[in-house]
Amino acid sequence: MKVIVANHSGFCFGVEKAIHTAFDEVNNNSNIKRDIYTLGPLIHNQQAVNKLESDGIKVIGHLDEVSDGTVIIRSHGVSKNIYDIAYEKKINLVDATCPFVRKIQNIVKEYKEKGYNIVIIGNPDHPEVVGINGWCNNEAYVVKTEDDIEKIPFLDKMCIVVQTTMSTSLYLKLTDMLEKKAIDVVKFNTICSATRDRQESARDLAKAVDVMIVVGGYHSSNTQKLVEICKEEKPNTTFHIETASELPINLLGRYETVGVTAGASTPKWIIDEVIEKINSL
Repeated sequence: MKVIVANHSGFCFGVEKAIHTAFDEVNNNSNIKRDIYTLGPLIHNQQAVNKLESDGIKVIGHLDEVSDGTVIIRSHGVSKNIYDIAYEKKINLVDATCPFVRKIQNIVKEYKEKGYNIVIIGNPDHPEVVGINGWCNNEAYVVKTEDDIEKIPFLDKMCIVVQTTMSTSLYLKLTDMLEKKAIDVVKFNTICSATRDRQESARDLAKAVDVMIVVGGYHSSNTQKLVEICKEEKPNTTFHIETASELPINLLGRYETVGVTAGASTPKWIIDEVIEKINSL
């Protein structure tokens, strides 16, 4: 059995930055002994979150759960009001927002102030989208499907951005429809380069192998997109797992070539464990 790993897989720049930021806080905290928290899971990978918790970083859901200590802003970013609340409560904030997400927040804020209606292409429940919407007073139109676009009235001015982990094909399809819903339209393809690279690499690999293993958190949007893309090429032989223990061992023996890719929030050590287990079969 031959195992081929996608050219682009695993931690992206934004996640790597967030993880390093968190561990830097742990190291810097050795003398201060201040409690460290993340506002929501730092990244969408439970194994990585468990590792952070074992090092003393606790996950909280709201700022009202703390009165002191350090709170790390997750890689997905947060709404503007979170910064305002932290300032009022004198909470020490450490910002691990992905730079690509921060760019979208700035675009949304700027164009909202210019009088544009903001449209976010993305999952309305995803923390990145929730955070971005918070930079335009939570007044954005969030669209995920063609049906969502039908609900938007004809507008004078529209600014379109997209969740960093959405597929390029969906962005192009929905943007084409949205452009017919306003007189003045400005659009920004804010899908990050790491997402595009991983999606293209996963598709190319899925075409070349017998079976695809996609490694990543079940709540990870970018991992779910990789699964969807791989299933387009290998509908019956694409498997989404979080850890090596979930590998479909009984099925893998039937195939000659196995492709492995991983979401942008999947640690290298988890990917290595998966590859090692497949190679041991």
